[in-house]
Amino acid sequence: MTQRLSSPWRIGVDVGGTFTDLVLVDAAGQVLPFKSPSNPADPEAGVLAAVDLAATRLGLERRALLQGCTLFVHGSTIATNTLLERKGARVGMVTTAGFRDSLELRRGIRHDPWNHRAPYPEVLVPRSRRHAVVERLDATGAVLTPLDEASVHAAAAALAAQQVEAVAICLLHAFRNPVHEQRVAAILRAALPGVALSLSSEVAPVIGEFERGSTTVVNAFVAPRVVPYLQALERRLAEDGLPHGLLLVQSNGGAIAVAEVAARPVQLVLSGPAAGVGAIRFFGRDSGSANLIAIEVGGTSCDVTLSHQGIIGMTDQLEVDGHHLAIPAVEIHTVGAGGGTIARRDAAGMLQAGPQGAGARPGPACYGLGGEYPTVTDCQLILGRLRPGPYAGGAISLDLGRAVAAVETHLAVPLGISVEAAAAGVLRLVEQTIQHAVEKVSIERGYNPRDFTLIACGGAGPLHGPATARAMGCRAVYVPRLAGVFCAFGMCNTDVRQDHVRGWLSPLDNPADPDLARMRTAFAELRAEAEAGLDRQGFAAADRRFVTALDLRYAGQQWPITVVVEEIAAAPLRAAFEAAYQQLYGFLQEGGRIEVVSLRLAVIGGLPELALEVAADDAAATPVPIETRPVWLDPVHGVRPTPVFDGATLRPGQRIPGPAVVDEATTTLLVGVGETLRVTGADNYLIEFAEAADVRA
Repeated sequence: MTQRLSSPWRIGVDVGGTFTDLVLVDAAGQVLPFKSPSNPADPEAGVLAAVDLAATRLGLERRALLQGCTLFVHGSTIATNTLLERKGARVGMVTTAGFRDSLELRRGIRHDPWNHRAPYPEVLVPRSRRHAVVERLDATGAVLTPLDEASVHAAAAALAAQQVEAVAICLLHAFRNPVHEQRVAAILRAALPGVALSLSSEVAPVIGEFERGSTTVVNAFVAPRVVPYLQALERRLAEDGLPHGLLLVQSNGGAIAVAEVAARPVQLVLSGPAAGVGAIRFFGRDSGSANLIAIEVGGTSCDVTLSHQGIIGMTDQLEVDGHHLAIPAVEIHTVGAGGGTIARRDAAGMLQAGPQGAGARPGPACYGLGGEYPTVTDCQLILGRLRPGPYAGGAISLDLGRAVAAVETHLAVPLGISVEAAAAGVLRLVEQTIQHAVEKVSIERGYNPRDFTLIACGGAGPLHGPATARAMGCRAVYVPRLAGVFCAFGMCNTDVRQDHVRGWLSPLDNPADPDLARMRTAFAELRAEAEAGLDRQGFAAADRRFVTALDLRYAGQQWPITVVVEEIAAAPLRAAFEAAYQQLYGFLQEGGRIEVVSLRLAVIGGLPELALEVAADDAAATPVPIETRPVWLDPVHGVRPTPVFDGATLRPGQRIPGPAVVDEATTTLLVGVGETLRVTGADNYLIEFAEAADVRA
């Protein structure tokens, strides 16, 4: 069916574990979501299939759809999956003599001190492919031992014999002076044509030899797999009519051109989930709260992000499958809890849910695609929260009989309980996992969840949102109509962003104040570098923003705190650091000596922000349910006859008392007893509690 579009339009494509989501936003503000099954074996084909699906439903050819697009933003898990599945390049490494084993020695500490037997993940570069060269810089970057080029040529010959596809170069203290790394790269480039090189001074110029080395190795590992895919996709889209280059979502939540990220594809490890930043920024204006916690529950995982007073938490200490990455990233806590999470009985006879997932294929048992094991989606279907039949425009169809058979065979009969009790137990376990994830980004960071509104998004999020919000004491639950394509929509409301960092170690309080003067000079140099990047991408001066930050710590401590500042002066820097430290740890070192660890400059190229359309209030009209069916609500109220509403018929201002179910195009909402759903002015949903949030046991 042909749909009238106002050109030009934007397109966001998010490749997830189960579905590839595409959102089109036209010039009139019309938002059109589409969901297509993902193709993990061929992600390019999966993206094009989503484009073709949208074009077909809009009555257009692929070329016409792409030609009318002025902004095409892509988020993908390809970098993450390459790392998780260990399907990256054959990598070699060049290090300073005497530091060949630092990658394997790590930090010498364990996250769980009580579990001393758990092995670390196997390193991506075995010792035989790690080669030492003779050179040495001190902590200031001064040359102690000149680079012995003969040792570099020897390393190059060995790497050639080992047929490496990529090389990570990580020399001691290169973050302060890259001269030796650059010379090593020049020699290797001549000796190993076609081999991708990653320099730690370019990929992660930060203090911390292990983190810097680990990040550089991961970059080398994923680059030969990720970059060709992105370049091929960009070429294909251009050939098919896309007039502008492809933009990619980075881990920092901003977009970047393929050419700009090609040297550092490690920045894409959180590409899909980080796109939620744009959606949080947009929906925050409609939610009525400046403090938001977003839970994005998809097919295989739940991503939790906190926004306090409009500021999204950031970190540069990521860990993916045990590999440390020192890259600027949105602080997202991810747990294995999604619609495709598999439930099972463990060896002790206890009910377990996750972290394993059914993926896109075979998927949940109710999909009828070969899945045998019960998942969260099967349990939602059994408990009446989901209806049998087609979903996502017919992309899948839910079979109640298959869901019952899976839960009965693998859970109910072995545990000696009813199918309904087993399904309810699975949901309670998954919601407990989501609750712990919310605690991780809020309570453990010094924030009280009672001051926040919970955004429930992702295809499965609105079914779990109210229970999680009640358990955490949140003020309300906000559900976008586009909850099922939350990140894809966020891509349409993103800005271009690049983060520049420079390692720096000096005391903050220096009577002579020479370091502050040098800092200002260093920030000026970073800004010049950032301006050049924006020049290449064609941003006008009025569309540029810069955020200055420093990593600070008390002398003798290992982990710094990043603080955003307006002025490079001792007093405001100390005040900002102490405020952040007090919130995080609950105490201060009165008069403690503070050190500067790193300088940071975030440069943002602003793209036109999507307008928030507010519709006329239609509270006088009474919503009419399309059916009533038995639904399991919670452990207290059990199964009750529950009215079901078609979300497409609901209008701003209308209210629905719980219990109720609302079917939307990309998700399903559950409104519990004592809760009221209100349609907001921007045509989204707000679930409000009649009393203070309680924990339902």
